Amino acid sequence: MSYEEPRYAVRLRSGKVEYREYDPCLVAETLVQDASHFDGAGNEGFRRLFRYIAGGNTSRARIAMTAPVSQAAQGEKIAMTVPVHQSGSAAGWRVAFLLPRQYTVETAPVPSDPRVQVVPVAGRLMAVLRYAGRWTERNFVAHRDELLQALAAAGIRPLGEPQLARYNAPYTLPFLRRNEVSVNVDRVPHHA
Repeated sequence: MSYEEPRYAVRLRSGKVEYREYDPCLVAETLVQDASHFDGAGNEGFRRLFRYIAGGNTSRARIAMTAPVSQAAQGEKIAMTVPVHQSGSAAGWRVAFLLPRQYTVETAPVPSDPRVQVVPVAGRLMAVLRYAGRWTERNFVAHRDELLQALAAAGIRPLGEPQLARYNAPYTLPFLRRNEVSVNVDRVPHHA
């Protein structure tokens, strides 16, 4: 099954890193504060958001599933040295779904769960590293560090928190999964 994905244009490919200019979009997101570990936060966040798109909203509307599901630490500060070996933060984890393009802030169904919010996301430039495998914190951290090292080597500054994007259903074999770690960046490097 094919899911709607965010729209973007590739500005540059440099080694394993792709620099993408994303269009503005709308997401449903939740902050999981009561789960300090990566897996628990991802599972709880996904459950909350799935209930929202399955009719847990004031319109009782069913909303089409999209890809990816993203997860990022909320409020975690990126250390000035690379690699970074932090996991989670006191504030928790932010988990988000892209809403289908047919919705606007005004027309999106209002979540019944107050922990779920519909939030507009501005267009942005992101550095992205794609990988396969399991959705473990260890796998995310290894690829996050690889991305941040590549950015440091290219003289590119990350803006905000690195995030994990999961594109496949949980029953997809790990070696077939499309995962991405990405972070907002200030610019595209001059040399590929």
